[in-house]
Amino acid sequence: MNPEQINTIAEEIIQLYVQHGADDYVGEPVSQLEHMSQCAVLAQQEGYADDVILAAFLHDIGHICSQQKRAEESMDGFGVIRHEKVGADFLRSKGFSERVARLVESHVPAKRYLTFKDPEYYNQLSEASKQTLEFQGGRMTAAEATAFEQDDLFNLSIRMRRWDELGKETDQPVVELAQIKEMFIRHLANQ
Repeated sequence: MNPEQINTIAEEIIQLYVQHGADDYVGEPVSQLEHMSQCAVLAQQEGYADDVILAAFLHDIGHICSQQKRAEESMDGFGVIRHEKVGADFLRSKGFSERVARLVESHVPAKRYLTFKDPEYYNQLSEASKQTLEFQGGRMTAAEATAFEQDDLFNLSIRMRRWDELGKETDQPVVELAQIKEMFIRHLANQ
């Protein structure tokens, strides 16, 4: 990819956040941009590299990049069914690393895993997150959990899920989209 193509892709994604960032974050007290921004900040505060920070910022992009939000693709008003797959495939198509795409894709299985492994985790979920869990396959089975634990991104996927749950605070500053765009550009240039 040449620099012009990279800049075009980065700008296209930023525009998704400009257009849809103020949208309600599926039944939570924050917007899409506020939620994704908080997740990225949490990853950054823990000292993770740019690819993980980007994955944290982009983990729910499947809710806003889907051009066709038909009724059968909705979780009863709680966002797009399989948004993790929609988002990961979108990022792959734009040239993001497989690591970023897999981290985006894994945040829903991590929720299913944690609800299987830790019953208290389920009790801590917001009502919206409990509702979406049913559309996402519910709690993992023992066999699914064992397989998920073998994934090389398992620990990081669990961190991503924790950030996802924590990133729902009101009145938090959002990241500068210009800084995120620069991270996109650097990331894409290295692929």
